[in-house]
Amino acid sequence: MKCHLCNDKGCYREGKVCQKSPELHTLPKEDLKMLKTASEIEKEFYCKMTRIEEIVEFSKRMGYRRIGIAFCIGLFNEAKIVAEILTKKGFEVFSAICKIGSVDKETLNIPKLKEGKEAVCNPIGQAKALNEKGTDLNIVIGLCVGHDILFQKYSDAPSTVFIVKDRVLSHNPAGALYTPYHLRRIMGE
Repeated sequence: MKCHLCNDKGCYREGKVCQKSPELHTLPKEDLKMLKTASEIEKEFYCKMTRIEEIVEFSKRMGYRRIGIAFCIGLFNEAKIVAEILTKKGFEVFSAICKIGSVDKETLNIPKLKEGKEAVCNPIGQAKALNEKGTDLNIVIGLCVGHDILFQKYSDAPSTVFIVKDRVLSHNPAGALYTPYHLRRIMGE
């Protein structure tokens, strides 16, 4: 299956079936509710809501009460603002910073950015801390590539990404696809 090479995108409006997909009507009840809720929000608020507003609306419609935030220390202020928004909207908010547990990189033989003590990021610790709080949904804010993957792997609750870390492009990774300078460099031209 190589959908990225398709020119007609017949699956979108024509109902063309090129590849069999899992039967959506056999989804577990909670997964089907998520799918329907996301589709309802898309229909009602297409190009009208920001992502944070969509997360709030989705969470309310799903009946979520306890929201976790797994965030990078470099996006501390952004995590604080998101927590404030969610709290004002009536959610109970928990958060776990990437350096949770403060384990020195040296103990795991991980290279450091600078001399001296430097805590390793602990995405598994973040997931376990939020699991202990029984969060209904977790929001990822700026975890490094790989750390975000581990967090999502160990999170008991479903998770969504609010901010993707990209230190070069002000946390806008799609910018690399729209900027000829970056795209040429990435493509090796």
